[in-house]
Amino acid sequence: MTAFELHTQLLELQAERALAEDTGVAGIDAYMADLQRDIDLSRAAYIGAAVTEIATLRGQLSGPLQG
Repeated sequence: MTAFELHTQLLELQAERALAEDTGVAGIDAYMADLQRDIDLSRAAYIGAAVTEIATLRGQLSGPLQG
């Protein structure tokens, strides 16, 4: 997945958490723990993909590092 797709997924999970809080579902501890775990994993994947895409672009523009 691209960083853009992963960011979209992260935003959707955060919206799901907000909806859970608004509707009272946030009181279900197991659900909220799973949702938070999904948010944490999604955030980590997004950051990793973004850093990789930046490094790839930098390599394409400047060439590989020497040394």
